[in-house]
Amino acid sequence: MKRNRNEIISEILRVCMKGASKTRVVYQANLNFRTVNPYLELLMKNDLIVASNQGPRVVYETTEKGTDLMKTIEQVHSTLIEYQEPVPSSTSA
Repeated sequence: MKRNRNEIISEILRVCMKGASKTRVVYQANLNFRTVNPYLELLMKNDLIVASNQGPRVVYETTEKGTDLMKTIEQVHSTLIEYQEPVPSSTSA
């Protein structure tokens, strides 16, 4: 099943909670290096994550604002799941 943009953003924010390199974000959020860059740029632009140099590595960390957004996305997602009803199967007679 294909994830939507909000699910990907929430997953990146979760991965970055304790600080993560770009490689860790790619693998734990199940992305690739080409698609992760626009997401990281968007999240940094909106102050949802911050990047810091730790030696030769760049580490991304979720901000308080990012944590709040992640929790909100997860809450909305779980609420939507509660309201989804199974699609009745149509049987031909």
